[in-house]
Amino acid sequence: MEIVREPYGIAYKETSAFKDVYGGSTGHVFVECMRIAPKDSKSHRVIVFSHPIGGGSFLPLVTALARGGQHVIYVNPRYRGNDTALIMEKCVADLGAALKDMKKRFGYEEIILGGWSGGGSLSMYYQDQAENPTVTHTPAGDEYDLTKLDLPPAQGIMLLAAHISRAMTLTEWIDPSILDESKPFERDPSLNIYDPACPEKAPYSAAFVEKFRAGQIARNRRITAWVKDELAKIRASDEPNAERCFTVQGTMSDVRWTDPTQDPSDRRPYECYLGVPKVANDGPVGLARFTTLRSWLSQWSYDDTNATGLGNAARISCPVLVLNNTADLACTPSHAKRLFDAVGSSTKEYQDVKGADHYYSETPELLPQAVGICSDWIARTFG
Repeated sequence: MEIVREPYGIAYKETSAFKDVYGGSTGHVFVECMRIAPKDSKSHRVIVFSHPIGGGSFLPLVTALARGGQHVIYVNPRYRGNDTALIMEKCVADLGAALKDMKKRFGYEEIILGGWSGGGSLSMYYQDQAENPTVTHTPAGDEYDLTKLDLPPAQGIMLLAAHISRAMTLTEWIDPSILDESKPFERDPSLNIYDPACPEKAPYSAAFVEKFRAGQIARNRRITAWVKDELAKIRASDEPNAERCFTVQGTMSDVRWTDPTQDPSDRRPYECYLGVPKVANDGPVGLARFTTLRSWLSQWSYDDTNATGLGNAARISCPVLVLNNTADLACTPSHAKRLFDAVGSSTKEYQDVKGADHYYSETPELLPQAVGICSDWIARTFG
């Protein structure tokens, strides 16, 4: 089926005390969008994908859904390609602006959010605030009132190879052997699963996994405590809107990568979606590698983020499809199962795509199966 790609943009004004994106003028937001649809077709329904850092309009599943007859729009929030200073509340606002615009621009009456990967928790956070608006400030305490935005709720959500949230995923991946952020390469060998000197070997005991997970949460909380102290100093200064940038080393250390018996699936053992886990642990593209005080609290803090995924899921009422790729090297099965169990809607469904990888780049032959599951669910649920 021939498809047409139609890029377009949305510009809107916003009151802001400081800039957190590169380029443009203060108080103006620009959101890039891409509509992908079968040529010369009309539809009252659209699947809308978004991700905190965008960039997914050419993802195999996005394109395959359009080739399968669906109208699809991919929304790139203002932080496209750079989550250094990303604020999740502003991603929600950008997605809401895009949904309002597409209803007027294209006449879509029914919207289904396609929450792929990190877009899953954004979709849940968005829908939570559209159905139950409560957030008036960011976790850093900056005023950002989502209750005044009149966010249009979606009619359904598809969580496709999605994880539970950026903050929870980072915490499950963060290296607990780093005990002092000022000395990130001096690591506790008893918790360093990449160090041959580590006394624990796979398959790990339940006691070690419990200790390891507790250490990950503790490290996230130590960083958060430091962030809050720094932010308090700034707020007490004569430049309360100032920011601080910092680096977080060791963010791809998870017992799942070194012990295939943890969260077992069809994935290849001893790998992660960024390649060799030990290398990715300190590589330049790791989660939260470069961040800011405010951004840490909004998207990475275990205790402070509003985009909790599971908490958001519990408060939504629209139909939800959860699709798990069983050979996924990023979002392991427990994420899909936890999301499904957390969804508060009485209309929810879980499906596996056996053998599929995270991007379908290695298993393109399974794309028709994924598209079929999505299309069938949409037809049965919405007619």
